[in-house]
Amino acid sequence: MTALPTKTDRKLGLVIDLDTCVGCHACVINCKEWNTSNYGVPLSDSDAYGAAPEGTFLNRVHSYEVTPEAGPAQAVHFPKSCLHCDDAPCVTVCPTGASYKRGEDGIVLVDESACMGCGLCAWACPYGARELDALAGVMKKCTLCVDRIYNQNLPEEDREPACVRTCPAGARHFGDLGDPESDVSRLVAARGGVDLMPEMGTRPVNKYLPPRVKDRMTQEAEPLPSRTDGPSGFLKWLDSALEAL
Repeated sequence: MTALPTKTDRKLGLVIDLDTCVGCHACVINCKEWNTSNYGVPLSDSDAYGAAPEGTFLNRVHSYEVTPEAGPAQAVHFPKSCLHCDDAPCVTVCPTGASYKRGEDGIVLVDESACMGCGLCAWACPYGARELDALAGVMKKCTLCVDRIYNQNLPEEDREPACVRTCPAGARHFGDLGDPESDVSRLVAARGGVDLMPEMGTRPVNKYLPPRVKDRMTQEAEPLPSRTDGPSGFLKWLDSALEAL
């Protein structure tokens, strides 16, 4: 079994704004492309254009309709990926030591050369954030694009996870959540960021910003103008012109 570090130098992670996410799946597509082309074994697909397509994705977006206690019903788009937990059960359950949490930045990774695809980490993860790549026979998960964020060959603005870089709505934020003065920590404090399923005791690093309650109509909408008196203005001229034809 793999031991977890007692502490990490940093806590790199994501802050996801559920109020801003529009469910466009751009993060899903760019994550798939980057992680198929770069780090680790490519993410496989099976019967991609057939009747029953299957594939390996490290990031998924689920959409729900919710009705708050105050306010009208609203759609909430919920991105889900590895949360890089401080007390990651996927790490401690791994029988080969393939799953591990890095002490320098807190990122949870899989040594694919040591993974035997037993699936225990997927069973232990309460968030369903691990997937078995059926073709490669190894477990796959979000790496926070570790091959991007430390890549000195990339422009500085590109040294962030692919999902963050591609989000058109600015709903995803990346940074050090172990630093209370970082932009992401300030954002969490300002918006009341929350842990996903805190009752599981995993202490996830990633945070979610809850959707704001939408405004309710305070006045009844004005009724449409009656057509009993006939049209007026341009419509009246148009009506008379058509009658003259």
